[in-house]
Amino acid sequence: MSLKDVYITRIASFLPNEPISNDDMEKYLGVINQQASKSRRIVLRNNGIKTRYYALTREGVSTHTNSEMASLAIKKLMNNNKEELASIDLISCATSSPEQLMPSHAVMVHGHLPETGNVEVVSPSGVCCAGMHALKYAYMSVKLGQAHRAVSSASERLSPSLRADKFELEVKKLSELEANPYVSFDKDFLRWMLSDGAGAFLLESQLNNSGISLRIDWIEGFSFANEMEACMYMGADKLEDGTLKSYLDYTPQEIVNKSILSIKQDVKLLGANIVSLGFKKLKSSIESKGMDVNEIDHFLPHMSSFFFEDKMYNEMKSLGIEIPKEKWFTNLGTKGNVGAASIYLMLDELFNSGKLQKGQKILLGVPESSRFSYVYCMLTVC
Repeated sequence: MSLKDVYITRIASFLPNEPISNDDMEKYLGVINQQASKSRRIVLRNNGIKTRYYALTREGVSTHTNSEMASLAIKKLMNNNKEELASIDLISCATSSPEQLMPSHAVMVHGHLPETGNVEVVSPSGVCCAGMHALKYAYMSVKLGQAHRAVSSASERLSPSLRADKFELEVKKLSELEANPYVSFDKDFLRWMLSDGAGAFLLESQLNNSGISLRIDWIEGFSFANEMEACMYMGADKLEDGTLKSYLDYTPQEIVNKSILSIKQDVKLLGANIVSLGFKKLKSSIESKGMDVNEIDHFLPHMSSFFFEDKMYNEMKSLGIEIPKEKWFTNLGTKGNVGAASIYLMLDELFNSGKLQKGQKILLGVPESSRFSYVYCMLTVC
């Protein structure tokens, strides 16, 4: 059996509502204990994000579900055309913020797409790397000839879990104990980092009839969970020995009091490891394929914050895989950190920018801090 070349032939995205500025964030997320966050300005100064998107109103009312946003990106991908939607034979949908434990996120997306018929649906779980896992499943399916028009998507809707009302009871309890009446930094930190949105790719074994396509040369992923404890987590709490205690093992009242369902990050563990672990694997991938890093024309790094930009650059330089900053592309400042969907939104913007030329190489790099995973992908403009 011969393996097919696989191309990304279309890219689309969906962003809910209007962009929200830094000054307006607390109008949507609210203030905790009637006091503005101590960490907000510090975090925003470091992360460099100027605007982001929330799928909710100022009153906290949801305007879109996660699965709706993914379906809207897919509909846009297929030009909102029923016949084109009916031509899809695989849907691979990723998120780190599903709105229910069951059914899976992907079948919820499929439920919004009745035009597609009874197609294969797969739902990779995880955090930022989940979007790349969705892409890889679609890529392998087309490469093997098991799918002809495959869609991969990634979407996030974390804004509801960032609202102040999710933390009020915990802070009230701390106040009653005469402790510091502020939510802990590992929870507050992420309130100013995350954004909502969705993106989608169409994968085929044929080039576009007009315009450019992106050939997928390779996708490789690596996990360091065998070496590292959890860094970012949700639906659990981290114990002193570094293990996670599941929400299933807390009482309903403890889940509320400790805001167990909020997203948290061990920022010390993050800073010490997120950059250093992943790039050694990138170097080995490039070298094993006989590539010269100078062949790369565009580098799209998923970053949670511009705080890591120079750290990433210096690490790559020290490893001998330096990619000059003028080759880097990100829209973090205008779109925010959209988790698993960030790489889709970045590639969408570059793909439709008119800047790409046939023969150019694009490197996608996605780190995931949950327990330190990394996925890299090389594309060629055709």
